[in-house]
Amino acid sequence: MPSEIERAVRALRRGDLVVYPTDTLLGLAARADDPAAVERLQQAKVRPTALPLSVAVSSYEEIESLAELDGPRRAWLRRNLPGPYTALLPASPSAKISLAPGVVGAEGTIGIRIPNHPLARTLAELVGPVTSTSANRHGLPPARTISEARQMFGREVAVYLDGEPAPSGHPSELVDLTGARPRAVRRG
Repeated sequence: MPSEIERAVRALRRGDLVVYPTDTLLGLAARADDPAAVERLQQAKVRPTALPLSVAVSSYEEIESLAELDGPRRAWLRRNLPGPYTALLPASPSAKISLAPGVVGAEGTIGIRIPNHPLARTLAELVGPVTSTSANRHGLPPARTISEARQMFGREVAVYLDGEPAPSGHPSELVDLTGARPRAVRRG
């Protein structure tokens, strides 16, 4: 019998959606390089397509291929990730080509997290970058439990991945690293 993480990986590779735990909130995952899956996620959330989706990765090395990094940005990332932060960075040329529309913002930026949760990082490691957006309909409070997420999304989500430790219940802090100095855009 396959483990829940194996079921989640297979679902994401098929283009399905998965609810998964992070250190902050329950996340809603689609493969970030699958345009149809990202579109399905935006429809499930009833989210405007003009709002870019952030991604979760499992390591610093993955960030190197997705974002334009310099010394100060690398230092900030090493000090703060994994953790409850989403770093807004200039997207790399390869990210602009390889990631689905809706992931890289119109300004050429990308939001990236390394969640401090073992299941979230394992999912990203096994599948590649996955979307890191809260499990909720746009404009509604995020689901706090798997049961709430099921009530919200039902069969729109293929796998509901539960795991410890439980999310903190607070969103990640969005930190803009595109300028000369880090700037908090949204506090968690």
